Amino acid sequence: MGDKAHSIKQGLLQSNELYQYVLETSVYPRESEHLKELRAATQAHQWSFYSTPPDGGQFLSLLLQTMNAKKTIEIGVYTGYSLLLTALALPHDGKITAIDVDEEAYNIGLPFIKKAGVEHKINFINSDAHKVLDQLRQDENNHGSFDFAFVDADKEGYKNYHEKLMKLVKIGGIIAYDNTLFYGTVAMEEEKVGLKRRPIRKAVMEFNAFIAADQRIQISQVPLGDGVTICRRLN
Repeated sequence: MGDKAHSIKQGLLQSNELYQYVLETSVYPRESEHLKELRAATQAHQWSFYSTPPDGGQFLSLLLQTMNAKKTIEIGVYTGYSLLLTALALPHDGKITAIDVDEEAYNIGLPFIKKAGVEHKINFINSDAHKVLDQLRQDENNHGSFDFAFVDADKEGYKNYHEKLMKLVKIGGIIAYDNTLFYGTVAMEEEKVGLKRRPIRKAVMEFNAFIAADQRIQISQVPLGDGVTICRRLN
């Protein structure tokens, strides 16, 4: 299954060996066969580094089941690794609104989602997420109706997503943002960061500062994968 494909570049541990130890000891033995197969299929894709790393996925699955989530929203699906693990974590009547502009990538994961028998939980919307969120907010029945949201899309849009999701996720619900440590570049001097990464690094740093100052939420920035910030809505 190419279990050694995830290197230290996908995480913040201090050595490849230590990260591999975590994967082989605690993550891979608990990863479902459907997720393993989807991960292997994703590794063949040119943008495979976009996928949620399996250690981060394991954490999200635990979080979802601990909070008894039933209705969730996912912004940025890619091939659907995080989507599939969410669907597996939700009860049979759970529902996921999944939004992505790239339906072709989603179709890579769809056969594995079907094989796992969880397609009925997913409403995939091939669209710009900002537009969909605006549409959802127009219906007051959607306000505070979501238990959990996972955001792994354009980093420049994170602040905007946050404001919209704060209307849709219930008080006590969770919003999780991926890539909030962005390969560790947030702690590097700008001149040491590649030119192509600088705009995203800047956006991530601005979002991190914004989210840290937001008194409407309780936060924890977890150094799993590329950094995940967990936000619990307080009011």
